Amino acid sequence: MTAFSLDPAQIAWCAELRDLAERRLRPLADKGEPGRVNRELVAELGRLGLLDRLFTAGALELCLMRESLAQACTEAETALALQGLGAHPVHTYGSPEQRARWLPGVRAGTVVAAFALTEPDAGSDAAALALRADPEGTSPLAERDGERGWRLTGEKCWISNAPEADFYTVFARTAPGTGARGVTAFLVPADRPGLTGSALEMLSPHPIGALAFDAVPVTADDVLGEPGRGFRVAMGTLNLFRPSVGAFAVGMAQSALDATLAHTAERDAFGGKLKDLQTVAHQVAEMALRTEAARLMVYAAATAYDAGAPDVPKRVAMAKLLATETAQYVVDAAVQLHGARALRRGHLLEHLYREVRAPRIYEGASEVQRGIVAKELYATVEAP
Repeated sequence: MTAFSLDPAQIAWCAELRDLAERRLRPLADKGEPGRVNRELVAELGRLGLLDRLFTAGALELCLMRESLAQACTEAETALALQGLGAHPVHTYGSPEQRARWLPGVRAGTVVAAFALTEPDAGSDAAALALRADPEGTSPLAERDGERGWRLTGEKCWISNAPEADFYTVFARTAPGTGARGVTAFLVPADRPGLTGSALEMLSPHPIGALAFDAVPVTADDVLGEPGRGFRVAMGTLNLFRPSVGAFAVGMAQSALDATLAHTAERDAFGGKLKDLQTVAHQVAEMALRTEAARLMVYAAATAYDAGAPDVPKRVAMAKLLATETAQYVVDAAVQLHGARALRRGHLLEHLYREVRAPRIYEGASEVQRGIVAKELYATVEAP
């Protein structure tokens, strides 16, 4: 297999996923409340075995899952992705005890995870994290005499699944004034004393909230990876999930393109069908061209990740950038070709129009991705 084609088994699996999303996940998504965690939907993802595959899949398989689900049910795609984003640091960097305690529930869809990186003044500049982890010597939560503990104090915001998650992967500063080198990742259960949260009403319909940490106690047993190496945990997780954000975007673009093909082939206008107008036909061709180009770049980036290629940061940044910008273009063009009906609440394109905007910001805004690409390019240029 190359990065530019799928084998028959993969094609069949993607079709099966789209069918499952339409028959079993879409009805549950429709029953959910916007801005709230849909636990019935998460549980069904677990029953279907899709959450378990988050921890066995490579980057390409993850992309195929997210693209396929997004075409039929963006809510199911997002619920799956958020479970992976929140729990991947536990799977990859957690202790045996942490993995045994939390991952079975994540796989089953009975435990909801969240990834808590962003802060009011540290979004795109993740190295500017200000959530403090103040050392306190012996923690009241420690099981061993003399174990070192910390108290987390500060805020997180724009956190998906907050404040309803069962645990959070939290990134806090354990060494002031050291930039990315002074950040530690912690697994923080939602019921820790001092941890509170509130929901935020956003354009996108999936749950997003803010978290407040008022001297929340954590110990060495809560550290993910090594103290002071939390930025590595964050970037390792984002490098895996960024190309799959692109896959989510490609799935939305394909859904909008499919809807546009059907609409323009059936819609009567100016004595014929909309598709007979050259300007419309050319617009649809452009939408298809950009969608396929984005898809191929996502597949190429995911394949490079799975192969351990040295240029993965550049490739995944390119893939997320191109795919999310492309999806915005395609969905907007689809709305234009549908006219006012696409803006009516409940229309597929009205839904996609609200969904498609956020991926250009989260997990690294488009401007951040351009910065990563430029940095990686110039790293190969020898100084004179």
